[in-house]
Amino acid sequence: MGKSGGVWILALMVAWCVLAAARVRATARTTIYEVLGAQGLPVGLLPKGIVKYWFNRTSGEFEVKMEKACNAKFENEVHYESNIKGILGYGRIGKLSGVSAQELFLWFPVKGIRVDVPTSGLIHFDVGVADKQFSLSLFEDPPDCNPQDNVGDVERRAVW
Repeated sequence: MGKSGGVWILALMVAWCVLAAARVRATARTTIYEVLGAQGLPVGLLPKGIVKYWFNRTSGEFEVKMEKACNAKFENEVHYESNIKGILGYGRIGKLSGVSAQELFLWFPVKGIRVDVPTSGLIHFDVGVADKQFSLSLFEDPPDCNPQDNVGDVERRAVW
């Protein structure tokens, strides 16, 4: 390989590095809310105040970190732990942890979320013992989230 062949390979390597760096920067600018939208989910499923997140596009696994646990109000109160995990699929979240919903003074862990047929305008929360449905319009925007004690701690104090 002559001198011009080496220059050509070097130019290709530089171009590849520049493209790779641009791709990393573009990925870094994507927010978890954009990821939710791309998965056919409303962006208001997660509250404001997320400090970082991780998402594996291949497996759908995600993790969200917030400074503090907090509560948001929809039709019911929803509690978000400071660490939320799950698996995203189109129109659904499975194996969800870190989110609880209140129903009649009791807190139930939300195990999954799925959007019904898009034209129905409904979203379902799987709380294990029941499937609670809400209007999709409640989740159009990320809600404000008020810092709260751990739901489990609150329940234990109420019992004692």
